[in-house]
Amino acid sequence: MGKAGREGPWVLSEEVGALLAQFQPELQGAGPGSARCPAVPFLLPAVISRSSGRRAPRVLLSPQQEMSTYKRATLDEEDLVDSLSEGDVYPNGLQVNFHSPRSGQKCWAARTQVEKRLLVLVALLAAGLVACLAVLGLQYRTRTPSVCLSEACISVTSSILSSMDPTVDPCQDFFTYACGGWIKANPVPDGHSRWGTFSNLWEHNQAIIKHLLENSTASVSEAERKAQVYYRACMNETRIEELKAKPLMELIEKLGGWNITGPWDKDNFQDTLQVVTSHYRTSPFFSVYVSADSKNSNSNVIQVDQSGLGLPSRDYYLNKTENEKVLTGYLNYMVQLGKLLGGGDEDNIRPQMQQILDFETALANITIPQEKRRDEELIYHKVTAAELQALAPAINWLPFLNSIFHPVEINESEPIVVYDKEYLGQVSTLINTTDKCLLNNYMIWNLVRKTSSFLDQRFQDADEKFMEVMYGSKKTCLPRWKFCVSDTENNLGFALGPMFVKATFAEDSKNIASEIILEIKKAFEESLSTLKWMDEDTRKSAKEKADAIYNMIGYPNFIMDPKELDKVFNDYTAVPDLYFENAMRFFNFSWRVTADQLRKAPNRDQWSMTPPMVNAYYSPTKNEIVFPAGILQAPFYTRSSPKALNFGGIGVVVGHELTHAFDDQGREYDKDGNLRPWWKNSSVEAFKQQTECMVGQYGNYSVNGEPVNGRHTLGENIADNGGLKAAYRAYQNWVKKNGAEQTLPTLGLTNNQLFFLGFAQVWCSVRTPESSHEGLITDPHSPSRFRVIGSISNSREFSEHFQCPPGSPMNPHHKCEVW
Repeated sequence: MGKAGREGPWVLSEEVGALLAQFQPELQGAGPGSARCPAVPFLLPAVISRSSGRRAPRVLLSPQQEMSTYKRATLDEEDLVDSLSEGDVYPNGLQVNFHSPRSGQKCWAARTQVEKRLLVLVALLAAGLVACLAVLGLQYRTRTPSVCLSEACISVTSSILSSMDPTVDPCQDFFTYACGGWIKANPVPDGHSRWGTFSNLWEHNQAIIKHLLENSTASVSEAERKAQVYYRACMNETRIEELKAKPLMELIEKLGGWNITGPWDKDNFQDTLQVVTSHYRTSPFFSVYVSADSKNSNSNVIQVDQSGLGLPSRDYYLNKTENEKVLTGYLNYMVQLGKLLGGGDEDNIRPQMQQILDFETALANITIPQEKRRDEELIYHKVTAAELQALAPAINWLPFLNSIFHPVEINESEPIVVYDKEYLGQVSTLINTTDKCLLNNYMIWNLVRKTSSFLDQRFQDADEKFMEVMYGSKKTCLPRWKFCVSDTENNLGFALGPMFVKATFAEDSKNIASEIILEIKKAFEESLSTLKWMDEDTRKSAKEKADAIYNMIGYPNFIMDPKELDKVFNDYTAVPDLYFENAMRFFNFSWRVTADQLRKAPNRDQWSMTPPMVNAYYSPTKNEIVFPAGILQAPFYTRSSPKALNFGGIGVVVGHELTHAFDDQGREYDKDGNLRPWWKNSSVEAFKQQTECMVGQYGNYSVNGEPVNGRHTLGENIADNGGLKAAYRAYQNWVKKNGAEQTLPTLGLTNNQLFFLGFAQVWCSVRTPESSHEGLITDPHSPSRFRVIGSISNSREFSEHFQCPPGSPMNPHHKCEVW
């Protein structure tokens, strides 16, 4: 039995009973125009309402069992009637043989008039029978698909119906038509600022991880045991409350002190910067990391970029009137943490915290907006360490780099990629003109902000109070285990990955996902061949790039080898009952792993997402698309669901990530993952013209009167539109090859309409106004509503299937299309 999907037990509801009563005549063979069949018993899942209480999870069928049964049924129907020839057997069992007369006209002449009339009558009847059978055969071939009444079909129908609002005209507002019911039934839960299908699936994964972490077995690896020790230390609230703020206060003292809470070392700037950067993974002033060189993807290189803001975006600092509430809440949060760490009188703490906030505002002023950083060919600069020293002299770069990358030796010729030369020059000036006390306060604040969540409940309360201001999430007592599962997964997700994979991911799921990816690739390349704006040489190279995209599915291979996994986590040690210490040890360990990559080649088996993650991504330097096990579940993919829903779900996800290889940033990388100009200029200009249409389209959308940034979201919008188009074409290819699949009951929708509905319902979600505001200024994705209506309003196929009048909101006269 496969393990990819787990659901609670289902109980029968009145709505399912009514649904079955409606289709009982068809099940009993008494439907109009149907052959009569004996009644057959069937089982129903309780798909409308779940029983209360905790039950054992139900394991779904393996993909081979489920898929082969479905395909065999379709092929049987197609092959039932073909062409008729001598001696053919018809569906009703009648065998018709046509024998030539033995003696021709002589035999005819010998017949009596009665015999002749009877023979003519028989011939006419036979001809009529042949004609009737031919008509029946034609009707069989062209009839509409039958209705699916399996347990799985009724289950998914119920889910779809409960999410919809059928009172809304899909041509006026397809998002509300698809998600209106879900939105009414799912207000944002307390303790959250947003909620959607992704949230539901992550909670499902969280519950599985909790069970695995709390139920150790003798077979787990040493790395998995470390994850369990980390989780249990997080769950030991008694010990955490006993220690209170002591662990962080001792750490601050070890680093030379903090003027807000006591004496500090005035000559410690460089040392403090080195330690907080490497040992504790903070990024004051700038970020430093190791990654593949964009222009030489076979080697890793040191990279330096802008960083250092405590709030999610520069906009919060610069648009003070609009964000006054957040800025006030942030300052109050800073003051409260200062008090909890022994800062004493608020009159002493608040002015110094205000100075830190003012310094962050100065950083925001020189930070480059994200929408101006999209052209990577323009912002990429490779310099030597000596040139970096001249560019930003406030930092002693060689001692700094040799300290954080020890034992690797760094000299003046070390290549370093910087993405904002102007920013680094300005931040250097800012450091040189700022009081050392304030610089130290700011660096230690970065550490406090990152580590305070590992302390006692007072710090949790302060954090929740600020989150309510920042994101609109209402304070609530969420179970401690949810916090601990999330933190353990975030830090040690690869260590606990094998447990999650073994419990949830059937190996043949990789094969099924690979087949879907191949179908989406084929469809994308078919669309590529029809583009009129692209020249032939560039088109040929684009096809080569699409062919070269590497697929990573489920999990990185090394985690399933206990020896390899233990080797990766060999230098990390988790201590029982010391949660803060374990977190600090992990930060130091993770930096050592990063630094260790500097003299090594990039490795495809190193992922940016852990197996339980409900997400996917495209890596331009590796030219690979990655789909963790966590997303290969309902509602994105279910073995027993109609293909229309799977193509509208995981198919669009695959198409989305594949299209990222050709969005406004991904297109700048060639098939080997190198940043270089491989397009002809004519196609570059044509591409930019096509994309400007989307910049304008999405820029006209707004949430609570605040516009979407069409340029910042351009890459994701291109991927959304291209992914939908590729998945739709792939589904049509599947139907041509396998025949039309059964429709779902009661919906009154064709399978083509169901494809678009399935796509839309993946994005059903709600957000607080504060969270919506944050998303609009930080998230490169458009709000969920516009991810749906933006894509479908550009789809001619959508308008055809839903018969939307030209000029209606979902069928505008002018449509945007890139891929």
